[in-house]
Amino acid sequence: MTSDAQEEPLRPVAAPPSPPTKPKPLTAREQRRRRRRARHRGEEILGWILVPVILFGIYWGITAGLDFMGTSPGVVWDQVMQVKAALEKKM
Repeated sequence: MTSDAQEEPLRPVAAPPSPPTKPKPLTAREQRRRRRRARHRGEEILGWILVPVILFGIYWGITAGLDFMGTSPGVVWDQVMQVKAALEKKM
């Protein structure tokens, strides 16, 4: 019977898995940092959307106003250059 027993060194037994621990509640400072990061991210996204919309709206408004008055941006620019040339000639 003793010949059936194989003597070898004992192997270490793996520790039983510990139950998952609950994450510690965040401190007020860390909560504030996360809110600030989220707010900055939201403002950045909103800026990338709103700035082009605002610029297009300004362009459209100026063009529509000049069309309403019967002129165009090119004509206005030419008149401004004529006034500039006249003022330079006067000096």
